[in-house]
Amino acid sequence: MRAFVFPGQGSQKVGMGAELAEASAAAREVFEEVDDALGQKLFAIMREGPEDQLTLTENAQPAIMANAIAVLRVLEKEGGLDLAAKADFVAGHSLGEYTALCAAGAFSLADTARLLKLRGQAMQAAVPVGVGAMAALLGADIDKAQALADAAAEGEVCTVANDNDPGQVVLSGHKGAIERAIALVKEHGIKRGMALPVSAPFHCPLMQPAADAMAEALAKTPPGTLRLPLFANVTAAIVTDPAEVRRLLVEQVTGRVRWRESAIAMQAAGVERFVELGGKVLSPMISRTVQDVTVTSVVTMADIEALAKDL
Repeated sequence: MRAFVFPGQGSQKVGMGAELAEASAAAREVFEEVDDALGQKLFAIMREGPEDQLTLTENAQPAIMANAIAVLRVLEKEGGLDLAAKADFVAGHSLGEYTALCAAGAFSLADTARLLKLRGQAMQAAVPVGVGAMAALLGADIDKAQALADAAAEGEVCTVANDNDPGQVVLSGHKGAIERAIALVKEHGIKRGMALPVSAPFHCPLMQPAADAMAEALAKTPPGTLRLPLFANVTAAIVTDPAEVRRLLVEQVTGRVRWRESAIAMQAAGVERFVELGGKVLSPMISRTVQDVTVTSVVTMADIEALAKDL
C-alpha cells in the first residue's frame, strides 16, 4: 500500500517551482491558477524572492502547497498517474494537510490557496510579534519533551506543537517559556534546543484566534468528498467524513501535529511505500520513525519521471 504525503512550513526556498514551470505547462497552469485565486504574483516571489517575502507565513503556506500540487499535476497529466488508483492514503504536515485534501479532491486548487493565505494571515495576527516563539528539540522523544515543556511553562503556555519523529519534537508557546525550555534542555537529557525562525507560535493554545478565523472560513468553504482517506494530524487516524475533516482542520491550528504517530499508524494500516511530493522534509522523519518501508521524495522533473516509470 502507498501513502502520498505533503510537506509543511519550512520547506520553502527561493527558486521553488521554477524548473517545473519551465519544463511543464501543467505546472505553469497550477502557479497561474494560484496567482489568480490570490490576486497576487505569488509565483514571482517563489521564483525570484526576496526570501523575506517568501518566508512570510501568508506567502509560504500557499507557495508550499502550490509547489506540491504542481508536482502532482505533472505526474497526473504527463506521467499518467491516477492518484486515486495509485495511492491508498494521503497525509500532510500542518499546512500540508490542506495540500493532501486538495490532492484528494476535497478542495479545489483556488479554494486551497485562499484558505492557506487566510490561515497564514490569521496565524500571524493571532499573537503580536515577539510574544510567542517555537523551538526544535533534537535528541528528544515525546516524554522528555513533555517533561521539559511542563518544567519551563511557569504559568505561561509551553506545549508540544509537533511530534515529528523519535528524535525531533517542536515546542511552541510564550517566548519566555520557550527560552526557559532551551536553557533547560541538558537537565532533561535532551541533546539540543534551538529557536526556530518563525514569526508566530504555531500549534499551541495561543493560536485560538486563528482557529476561530479558520472555523469561519471553513464554514463558508467546507471540504467536499475525499477520493482517498486522510490520516489527520491531530488524531493520527483515518478520516473520510467531510464534516469531521472540517472540525479537525480547525482543531489543528491549536493542536499538536502528531506526525510520528501518523507514520506509525500508516504503516500499521499496511503502508509499505511513502511518496513525498514537493519536498524532502517528511521523508527523513518517516525513515527515522518506521522500519521496512520505502520512502521517496519527488521534487524535480527527473524525480517525477522516475516515479511515473516506477508506478
